[in-house]
Amino acid sequence: MIEYKFNMAETLAIAVCLLLIGRWVKKKVYFFEKFFIPAPVIGGVIFSIFTLIGYNAQLFIFDFDGSLKNLLMISFFTTIGFLASLKMLKKGGVQVFTFLLVAVGLVILQNIVGVSLAKVFGLNPLIGIAAGSIPLTGGHGTSGAFGPVLEAAGAHGAMSVAIASATFGLVAGCLIGGPVGKRLMQKNNLVGHKEEEFLSEGDNGPSEETTQLSEDLLFKGIVFIVLSMGIGGFISPMAGKLGIVLPVYIGPMLIAAVMRNIVDGAKKELPLHAINVIGSISLQLFLAMALMSLRLWELAALAGPLFTILLAQTVLMALYAYFITFRVMGKDYDAAVMSAGHCGFGMGATPNAMANMESFTAVNGPSPTAFFALPLVGSLFIDFVNASIITVFVNMFS
Repeated sequence: MIEYKFNMAETLAIAVCLLLIGRWVKKKVYFFEKFFIPAPVIGGVIFSIFTLIGYNAQLFIFDFDGSLKNLLMISFFTTIGFLASLKMLKKGGVQVFTFLLVAVGLVILQNIVGVSLAKVFGLNPLIGIAAGSIPLTGGHGTSGAFGPVLEAAGAHGAMSVAIASATFGLVAGCLIGGPVGKRLMQKNNLVGHKEEEFLSEGDNGPSEETTQLSEDLLFKGIVFIVLSMGIGGFISPMAGKLGIVLPVYIGPMLIAAVMRNIVDGAKKELPLHAINVIGSISLQLFLAMALMSLRLWELAALAGPLFTILLAQTVLMALYAYFITFRVMGKDYDAAVMSAGHCGFGMGATPNAMANMESFTAVNGPSPTAFFALPLVGSLFIDFVNASIITVFVNMFS
């Protein structure tokens, strides 16, 4: 078998090509559009299947330079830190804070279920975390970030498990959301809102950033990101000296959150549009690099247990949305919409939640409350909280 090694520039070039391929395929295949499968996931999985064929035929194996991938991962999660605004949480009111608590409860249960079933199958408990809140509430970005951490802690194949679980979750979350919401409406005799009820209420959600990008704005965004990465880079090594394992991106993300709230307190403005654009590009390239490095042959021995764990996670999500999310959020129509959205949110990503809620409200009537609270939690807070909880679980079972 021939091993091909690629340097940083070559690795980046392949990642860009796979990203372009993924975007092209996504436009051509309705299934990928419908379930919001990210373009880098499509391109990366296609390439990883190609490498699987080469490995099984004993023809070739690839080795990629990972330094740029790590930098992009840290960059993305740093931009997430800039979204953790306490001011926005306060502005969102009780519903936002309540749903954040509901989401946190699910994160903890997902990891408990994953670890418990991994032990039943005689697997490393960290594999259970790789099929818990890392890929489900966290998605592909968190999977790519924590996969190497779990493998370094002794969970062989954790990266492949996390990526596969995240892809499964994207589809499963969209499939169960509508039925859960519909059942809640029927069981509780709920009636949807009418459009005219909200015509005079003005804007019911976060306003869309309309700032035009410029060289100056991009430079300011880069300055904030790089400074946060540089200062935050000292946190993980310091925690390591205390026996606490922290992913390398936690420190920069914390520093970014502190910067955001200092700026909010000073009533100044951050170049958030530029920061979000940089974060989006970083995530797409990072995912392409992470997935093209997948060694799918490592999943073979875990296929049965992994499917069982993910099936249990799907059942957990449906039951949690039905019995917990609905009741805690008020047992009304808005709560039913949020329950449908939580299925996409808790198994996939915020876009999946929005798709679930849009499909549901298109038939049953609008729900401004749901469309305000859930995206705020999804875009501003859950990644931050999820990473913290995952870190606790990883330290418990390492």
